[in-house]
Amino acid sequence: MSDKKNWGSTVLGWFVVRPEDEQGATGATDAAAGETGATAYTSDQPVVPLAPMTNPPPAPGGNVDFAAVFTSAGVGPEHQERFEKAASLLRSLPAETDPAVKKQIVEASLKAFGVPIDKIIEAGVEEIQALESYIRAGGADTQTLLGESQDRITQFETEIRRIKQVMDERVQEQQAVVRSCNERKLDVQRVLEFFGQEAVARVVRESPKLIDPAQAPNQAPG
Repeated sequence: MSDKKNWGSTVLGWFVVRPEDEQGATGATDAAAGETGATAYTSDQPVVPLAPMTNPPPAPGGNVDFAAVFTSAGVGPEHQERFEKAASLLRSLPAETDPAVKKQIVEASLKAFGVPIDKIIEAGVEEIQALESYIRAGGADTQTLLGESQDRITQFETEIRRIKQVMDERVQEQQAVVRSCNERKLDVQRVLEFFGQEAVARVVRESPKLIDPAQAPNQAPG
């Protein structure tokens, strides 16, 4: 049991974060990982060395082209095929097979195929480093996108506030115009009332400039 735990702490811990490791991560680390989708590490956990990558492939919908990822990190097809042979052999064994027996079977098969064990281990570590680099690169790109998008959102929000202010000012302006014009209409109406309704009606009928309300078609305001 002790050997198994030490294996996980000294080897596995270099490459992946297990659920029990994540529980010990600090809140700040969790928050940072949540923003970028990057792996969260505990304070005593070694950091995976990153493999240089050239043109990391996109992952539309989160679907990763692992072969392309490995290739972009310099893990050639031969290395990928070599590691996949070992992985396929291991997957083909019944789950209930004793681990020691599995190891003997896989190693014997690989030797029969002329595949060096050390080269398989090397290829596996290369793939782990490539995947970590891919995660980090994607996280960095995501952070950049989030920052740029937030800047655009801020600009749009500022523009929306400006437009709303223009709308409010225009409504207030129109309301002031209505009040002012209605007050002026009342002043004019007082003068017209002084001359009498009949006189006003007669002038309206006879003037080519005026429109008789009784004969005017319904007009919606323009």
